[in-house]
Amino acid sequence: MTFILFYVPMWSQEVAVKQAINSVIDQWHLAAAEARLEDYFNAMSANAIFIGTDARENWHKDEFLRYAKPHFDKGKAWNFTALERNLYVNDNENIAWFDELLDTQMKLCRGSGVLQKIDGDWKISHYVLSIVIPNQNVSEVVQIKQETDDDIIEELKKQ
Repeated sequence: MTFILFYVPMWSQEVAVKQAINSVIDQWHLAAAEARLEDYFNAMSANAIFIGTDARENWHKDEFLRYAKPHFDKGKAWNFTALERNLYVNDNENIAWFDELLDTQMKLCRGSGVLQKIDGDWKISHYVLSIVIPNQNVSEVVQIKQETDDDIIEELKKQ
């Protein structure tokens, strides 16, 4: 009986926390699909980072906003729908991290991110988007991107 008295409330609290976090992420993706710029960027912390699929896409929130605004202004940004998500929360329930498999206009992509609880609200602080490449196609993809990657590698080595 003691187990039930202590375990059930802890379990239901964990479920509620995860539901709240999942809702933030789902609403964030929906805001992009519906081109709601303010809602999209308000879901992110002030110091958020967004890392896109291109090697040069490592943006602080303000930089990402400048990039994204023209897309949102057209009435359609991007449409990411989670097909699968793994969500983890620290013991203090103030930091969460996740990975997700997404259905996108680029076909399957993987997203991963970190959320922080800030002033009682969950905010996305870090997000990484990557295109999923089947292992049997990696060689083909490497050939396609080789020239661009070589240029970027040389630029970075000079820094």
